[in-house]
Amino acid sequence: MKTKKIGIYNFFGSIMLYSRLRLYFYRLRIIEEMDPNERTYTNGEISVHWKPSTCIHATTCYRELGRVFNPRKRPWVNMQGSTTEKIIEIVKKCPTDALTYDWNDPSKKSDKPGADSGVMLEESSKQKMEGKPVEIRIMKNGPYVVEGDFRVTASNGEEEKPMLMTSFCRCGVSESMPYCDGSHRIDNFTSSCD
Repeated sequence: MKTKKIGIYNFFGSIMLYSRLRLYFYRLRIIEEMDPNERTYTNGEISVHWKPSTCIHATTCYRELGRVFNPRKRPWVNMQGSTTEKIIEIVKKCPTDALTYDWNDPSKKSDKPGADSGVMLEESSKQKMEGKPVEIRIMKNGPYVVEGDFRVTASNGEEEKPMLMTSFCRCGVSESMPYCDGSHRIDNFTSSCD
């Protein structure tokens, strides 16, 4: 029996192609059918939506508002644990939009899923963040999470929208580069520097 030698580059190229195809078909399945694990919680004024498939477990929600977001309890979201305004503030800090909200009153502006990655600065938040040192955390087997007074500049030199917090891809398979879209979980990304 004759064996065929393949170069190391061909071997790793095949693995990369396999990973990309797997990721493509996984995303296609998500688009075609709703994730049965998605949850909605309400306090009468707003409804908070949680999409676990896009959650990178940045821990922002339960670190900053544990009375509402507590993963040790079931249900893990207690909408009676704080004011609507505080809940909205924390939901807007979710770096991947795994948490979003809608006002139950349709005449009020909602935070619809699919918005730009990162948390847009509103005028009051902008004043709070001015001069705040930038904090960069490396999530275990996940993205860089950046929080503070920072700006993102695109490769063409244009400044993107100012943000309070966002997460940047480390795995290289995000479809919304340079931002994390949760693909590292699908691709089973691991990092030796964690």
